[in-house]
Formats: sequence, C-alpha cells, structure tokens
Amino acid sequence: MPAPKTVREIMSADLLMIEGHDRVATAAAVMDAARVGSALVMDHDTLVGIFTERDILHALKRNPTAALESPVSKWMTKDPMTIGPDVTVKQALGKMLRGGFRHLPIIEHKHVVGIVSLRDLARTFAR
Repeated sequence: MPAPKTVREIMSADLLMIEGHDRVATAAAVMDAARVGSALVMDHDTLVGIFTERDILHALKRNPTAALESPVSKWMTKDPMTIGPDVTVKQALGKMLRGGFRHLPIIEHKHVVGIVSLRDLARTFAR
C-alpha cells in the first residue's frame, strides 16, 4: 500500500463541532468522551474557531474559578488556519510545525470536511 500523499487520505471526517456559547466545562466533557484534543467551533455552517486542550489549560490557568463556566468563544483560537484536502501531507506538517499547532481543519468549497492532527501526520511518516 503506497504512503498517503494528501491530507484527504488521512484526515478524519468524524468531526466534533461545538458552538461559541457552549461552556468550557461542556466542551471539555464532550472532547473527553470523544477522545479528541480539539473541537471545531461553528456558527451554523461556518467555522469560526477551534477549541483545544491547550485552550482549556490556558483558561484554567488564567481564571480557575470561572473558567469552566465561561463560553468557549472567550478562549478559542478565532479564524484558525485551514488547508484544503489536496494539500500534501508534507506541506500540512510544515504548516503545523511553523504555526505551533496540533490540529488543522480541512476546508473544501467553503465547508469543513475534515481535520488532521499532528498525530495523524506522525503515523503517516512512521509507516
């Protein structure tokens, strides 16, 4: 089996989506139950942010008593970097390493179609 060349071949299309008004505690519980490190923050069909484990830690560090009740929109990365599904695995890895992030939403025809993680890319290169 040949190694995947594009992120389309390795991306996850099983997306965890939340809304900006969702509480940090709710998002954390949903992410934990799904065993994922990020959730896409949506406004109807539009990607407006990404909320990650790092955002949870940052919120708790800044305001431990109120963080869990605050909205995800306060802590998420707004307008996250995205890529198309036909970007090469190597290009995606480079973009993630330069940007210092571990999750990259995949957009096609203005719609979110998947997400790729640093772990997904590492598995690909380990094959």
